[in-house]
Amino acid sequence: MSGAPGNADTDIESLAGRQVALIDLLDRLLNGGAVLTGDLVLSIADVDLVHINLRAVIRSITSDEPAPW
Repeated sequence: MSGAPGNADTDIESLAGRQVALIDLLDRLLNGGAVLTGDLVLSIADVDLVHINLRAVIRSITSDEPAPW
């Protein structure tokens, strides 16, 4: 089934060598939005000293939508 339209492996391979301008990437990101999540743990000798959780929603705001605050 390699090479079939809609095949995930083929789509990833076709995008791997493609160069995208930063402005195009930001345009797609703000057009559709994104959710970023992550965890950071700093430890010494298997003792967790700092634990940071990151949760962020990135999306564009239009004047048609009421402000969330």
